Amino acid sequence: MPSSTTTETSPSRDDVSLSHGLKQRHLSMIALGGVIGAGLFVGSGAGIAAAGPSIVVAYALSGLLVMLVMRMLGEMSAAYPSSGSFSAHAERAIGPWAGFTAGWSFWVLLCTAVGLEGIGAAKIVSGWLPGTPEWVWVALFMVVFCGTNLAAVKNFGEFEFWFAALKVGAITLFLVLGVLAIAGVLPGTDSPGASHLDDFLPNGGEGLVIGLLASVFAYGGLETVTIAAAESENPVKGVASAVRTAMWRIALFYVGSMAVIVTLVPWDSKEVVEKGPYVAALDELGIPGAGQLMNVVVLVALLSAMNANVYGASRIAYSLVGRGQGPKVLGRVSGGVPRIAVLASSVFGFLCVLLSYWRPNDVFAWLLNMIGAVILVVWIFIAVSQLRLRRRLDREAPEKLVVRMWAFPWLTWIALAGMATIFVLMAREPDTRVQLYSTGGMTLALAAVGYAWQKARARAQG
Repeated sequence: MPSSTTTETSPSRDDVSLSHGLKQRHLSMIALGGVIGAGLFVGSGAGIAAAGPSIVVAYALSGLLVMLVMRMLGEMSAAYPSSGSFSAHAERAIGPWAGFTAGWSFWVLLCTAVGLEGIGAAKIVSGWLPGTPEWVWVALFMVVFCGTNLAAVKNFGEFEFWFAALKVGAITLFLVLGVLAIAGVLPGTDSPGASHLDDFLPNGGEGLVIGLLASVFAYGGLETVTIAAAESENPVKGVASAVRTAMWRIALFYVGSMAVIVTLVPWDSKEVVEKGPYVAALDELGIPGAGQLMNVVVLVALLSAMNANVYGASRIAYSLVGRGQGPKVLGRVSGGVPRIAVLASSVFGFLCVLLSYWRPNDVFAWLLNMIGAVILVVWIFIAVSQLRLRRRLDREAPEKLVVRMWAFPWLTWIALAGMATIFVLMAREPDTRVQLYSTGGMTLALAAVGYAWQKARARAQG
């Protein structure tokens, strides 16, 4: 049983100094738009190229796993709202070392992702404005979103609200056009029927495995809504609403759009990877300017992810410091915002961009491999934490179970088995094996530091 000095009290106190400027409409749209990430628009092309039409099955399987994880996280976050989210839950359920490990590994993941998304967004803009250096655009984006997050949490909420509204509108329009084209009722287009689905498993089981691994990591970022919920007007209601609608959002936006794309476009078309699957599908429909319009949406998705990741990284760091697990300077709050944590997260993100220019083949590649499987590590902490906290809540505070995990504990154990299976599949694939080992090394190093800190603190207190 973990010591209760920090785990039982601090997660509920770590948001006292933060403002509660997020309205329910912000949280609802963050939850909705958070599903539509850069991984869906940009990363799904490689999965389609590997798995062919069976990518629909891959996204459905990984989507089921994500639904279970979000339900577990929602149960804990509704009972214990905290800007530390799963990190605070892991500390409460397992021990301070677990909160330390989950929190700081996720912080590194988010900060590195900020840099990657900045690079991706800069490539799009410099493609529209040839001759402009990419680093200038990255710097501009960093300044904008750092400034947005420094000002007030409602600014983050407003940016994400409109970013999410545009993404939701665009992908909804894409789905409508795609369904009309498949049905043969879209003017100027002929229905492809099922001609592109004949070879459902073109690369066999191996291709499906690659597609499955690609789809798992496309779902990263859904956790932000439970971090943001702690700064909303009604954290419990907000996180409960967001989690309960996760199922139809995942089914519609991810699985639905993959089904439309592989029906409209041949899976082995070079354009699926080169242009991106959504642009390729719209070009296939022959809608003038639709491909470029989708590039605007991809840019918005990347900028939205940058904004959300700066926010999430700063709140995770703030929560860790509030629980005595990081440099105290990161815990300073002014105007309801942890501004030093925002600056530190932005600087680390920009450092990742510089590393991509200075040392793309060694240091930056090593950093990318190190964060490759962090999301799976986080999901394991979520599942184990939920197993422990649910029993404690049933016994001590059943009234806090506003959101309940389905078929507890069986579906939690099934989710853990699914995560273990993904680890095994990653170990079998040469491209992902390096990521698995690098992430494992970082996780073990953080766990060792966290455990040593936990023991030292226990000795000092006892």
